[in-house]
Amino acid sequence: MKKLTAALIQCHLSWEDPQKNRQHLEGLINGISGEIDLFILPEMFTSGFTMNPSEVAETMQGETVSWMKRLASETQAALMGSIVVSDHGEFYNRLLFVQPTGEIACYDKRHTFTLAGEDKVYRAGKDKVIITYKEWKICPQICYDLRFPVWSRNTEDYDLLVYVANWPMQRIQAWDTLLQARAIENMSYCIGVNRVGSDANGHTYSGHSAAYDVLGEKLTAIAPGAEVVQTVELHKKHIHEWREKLQFLEDRDQFSL
Repeated sequence: MKKLTAALIQCHLSWEDPQKNRQHLEGLINGISGEIDLFILPEMFTSGFTMNPSEVAETMQGETVSWMKRLASETQAALMGSIVVSDHGEFYNRLLFVQPTGEIACYDKRHTFTLAGEDKVYRAGKDKVIITYKEWKICPQICYDLRFPVWSRNTEDYDLLVYVANWPMQRIQAWDTLLQARAIENMSYCIGVNRVGSDANGHTYSGHSAAYDVLGEKLTAIAPGAEVVQTVELHKKHIHEWREKLQFLEDRDQFSL
């Protein structure tokens, strides 16, 4: 698969209302024309960034997983985004990557956001995950992970780095800058999908969802603050040509976590 077409879904989220959010997102997804390989939803797309996990948590056999599997089958595209999951007595901010076949990959947020007390109610993940989909190697990350470049360092030669987020407007310059930096330093496509609107805690979100190529060139033009769905085409040829020409990854430091 030389080309991957992704749809970035920058949307409003209703506070702690999974059913309403699923219905809204399904309408947005069904309204997208053209052939899509991957739909990317924000962080905690069923609830907003809540510190009340008991109100919205689902299991891996819950309604949202079933919903994602159905939509992936109907659209013949993968869906990815994070939700609140209850697993063996613990709560996780878990990213789900659901393929049209029904296969599911999971990534639990490594860096829980201490400023909001996320570390007090959600268990941090331990494992970096690389997902293979249509011959593309994809590295999923969640929001606050963006501030920690060692965790995302491209030691696996992945092709695409994806961040899903509820990143507030007052720190949006950091979001813009770090997304571009992650693309440049890892010689990878980098996509960030952030929500818009406001939540019950009074935080405002301006989106700034974007895709960058391996040189840090921005590939999208998504209006800030607006609910927008934009598609972007990613090409393996672009990755291979620039990695072969510049060979920056050959000089990367060796380390382990």
